[in-house]
Amino acid sequence: GINAEYGKQWYQRRVRATGRLCAHLALATMSLRTCTSKAAQIETVVAQLRKQLEALKSRGTLVKNTAEYKKQLLADNRQLKDQVERAKKSLHDAEIMNGRKQVPLPGVTVAKPAAATPPVAIKPTVSEPPKTEPKQQQKKQQKKAATPKAAKPAAGVTEALPVDVSRLDMRVALIKTATRHPDADGLYLEEVEVGEEKPRQVISGLVKHIAIEEMQNRPCILLCNLKPAKMRGIMSHAMVMCASTPEKVEILAPPAGSKPGDKVTVEGYPATTMEQLNPKKKVFEGVQPDFLVSPEGHALYKGVPWKVNGEVITAPSMRGCGIK
Repeated sequence: GINAEYGKQWYQRRVRATGRLCAHLALATMSLRTCTSKAAQIETVVAQLRKQLEALKSRGTLVKNTAEYKKQLLADNRQLKDQVERAKKSLHDAEIMNGRKQVPLPGVTVAKPAAATPPVAIKPTVSEPPKTEPKQQQKKQQKKAATPKAAKPAAGVTEALPVDVSRLDMRVALIKTATRHPDADGLYLEEVEVGEEKPRQVISGLVKHIAIEEMQNRPCILLCNLKPAKMRGIMSHAMVMCASTPEKVEILAPPAGSKPGDKVTVEGYPATTMEQLNPKKKVFEGVQPDFLVSPEGHALYKGVPWKVNGEVITAPSMRGCGIK
C-alpha cells in the first residue's frame, strides 16, 4: 500500500514537471518564431540599403577619396573661369568693333583698339565781352537788397501749443437755409451765418436725425477752424457741433440772447486758436473724447461748461452723451 501511494505521488510530480517543460518549450518556440520573423525583416532592410548604396556609387555620389574629389572640383572651377574670361573678351572685342565706348575700371586694363584716332582740330577761343545786365534787373536786385525779408515764425511754435479745447475756434452760428445734398441722400447742404462778411457753406450728415424743416433758421455752435474738406464734390467749411449717440443726434443750443460770431469759451483754457487746424496733427481727435453732455444737459470739456458771454451751452433733450 505504501509503495502504491508513493508511486502515485511520483507520477503526479512527473506529470507536473512535464507540463512545465511543455509550457517552457511552447514559449521558446514562440520566441524563436518572433526572432525568425524579425531576422527576415532585418535582412530585407539590409538588402534595400545595399541596393541604395550601389545606386549611389553608380551615380558617383559617394567618393572614396575626398582629396581626389576636391581636386576634380578645383579643375572644374578653373575651366569655368577660363570660359567666363573668354566670353568677356569676345564681348569686349564686339563692343569695340561696334563703336561702343569702353570705360576702364580701377585696376583693370582695357585693350585699346588698333585703329588710330584722327587728330582733333582745336578752335581758337575768342574772349567775349562781359554781358551787361539790363537796367530793370539791376533795379530789382537793388530793391531786394533794400527791403529786408520778413522774419518767419520760429519752428516748433505750433507744436508747442497744448492739445486742448483752447485750440478750437467755436462760435455761435445760425443755419439760415438747409437743402439736400445733390449727390448724397444722407447729407444737408447748409448756408450758415457766423458773424463774417459772407455765410459759410457747411455740409452735415443730419438727414436721418433732424427733419429739414427743423434745420431752417436754427441756431447752432459751429467749429470754424477745421481745414475745408470736399464731401461728395462740394466743399464744407466748418462743422456743426451736436450731442450724439449711435441712436440719436441733436444740435447744441447756444444761450438765449447770443448772436452769430460770439465766441465759445471754457474757463481755464484761454483761447490760442489758429486760423486753421492741421489735420495731420489730429488736434480735434485728441480733444473730442473729453466732450460730454452732463446730466443737467450742459456741454462740458473735462467737466468745465462751455459758455457764451457767461451763459452755458446746452443740449435740448439729450443727457450723459458725447459731443461730435
